[in-house]
Amino acid sequence: MDFLRFLEGIRNPVFDFFFGAITYFGGEILFMALAIFLFWCVSKKEGYYILTIGFIGTIINQFLKITFRIARPWVLDPEFTPVESAVEEATGYSFPSGHTQNSVGTFGGIALAFKQGWVKIVCITLAVLVPFSRMYLGVHTPLDVFVSVGIALALIFALRPLFNKLYDSTKAMMIFISILGVFALAFVLYVELYNFPCEVYAPSDNEAELTKHISALKNAYTLLGALIGMLVSLPIERKFINFETKDKWYINIIKTALGLGIILGVKELLEVALKPVFGSHQSLHAVRYFGTVMVAVCLYPLLFPIYRRIDEKIINKIKSKKEKTNE
Repeated sequence: MDFLRFLEGIRNPVFDFFFGAITYFGGEILFMALAIFLFWCVSKKEGYYILTIGFIGTIINQFLKITFRIARPWVLDPEFTPVESAVEEATGYSFPSGHTQNSVGTFGGIALAFKQGWVKIVCITLAVLVPFSRMYLGVHTPLDVFVSVGIALALIFALRPLFNKLYDSTKAMMIFISILGVFALAFVLYVELYNFPCEVYAPSDNEAELTKHISALKNAYTLLGALIGMLVSLPIERKFINFETKDKWYINIIKTALGLGIILGVKELLEVALKPVFGSHQSLHAVRYFGTVMVAVCLYPLLFPIYRRIDEKIINKIKSKKEKTNE
């Protein structure tokens, strides 16, 4: 807590705004946007690599959170004050840091996967700034942050050679994803069935914060649904779709922007549609994320050839007009 109190003493509006913005680079939406950009526009292999780092890291992270049940810094020390704007999204337990896990795993994985110097510099910078932002904002202790950094780095370097060997074999990839699915199922059963202390099930004093148990359960079902979606969609995409990732830069922008909007829309629509069926039970998120992954891997890529044909028609029309003008 001494380091957090030191950071509390140097806070000012400029730093608050800067690190409040930086911390969003460790959030779910940016992770999703980067992963699908890599998958659709750069390399399916690297997209799967980043997603796998994220999935395994989240299982470990959430398991540690619900097992150790360490409170947030301002609960550990009532005299400590976090940056107010960061508290609303600081749900669940403190140890270890989920934002740190996401940012170091994602940006560190990208830095390792790509040779371009500027990519490495940007990614390493963000992989350092996001964890620091969690401490500056007062929502995580150094222990929360450094444990997550260690887990993320271990996954980055352990999965790289493994992924290089597995990726080209559909059977090997399906076995690998199935193993991850078993761990995700085990985590669901752990959170559902283990007899946690009664305070885990009680609502927090902060009405904006989810109950600790519900937060863990939601993440557990989310991971299980996403991994089942990967397991089902991977052979379908490879056998029947096999979309190309290399496109002109402006087509990639269109692919990503429209695709991200569609994915987020599907995710929200599925939640609304499934509520009457599942009620408040968190298993709806398994179905919700299963559907989201299927759309991202198998359905939306069917539009990519259409984007290319439209682009070709526009270019041909422009060429035709220029030729007529020159005549």
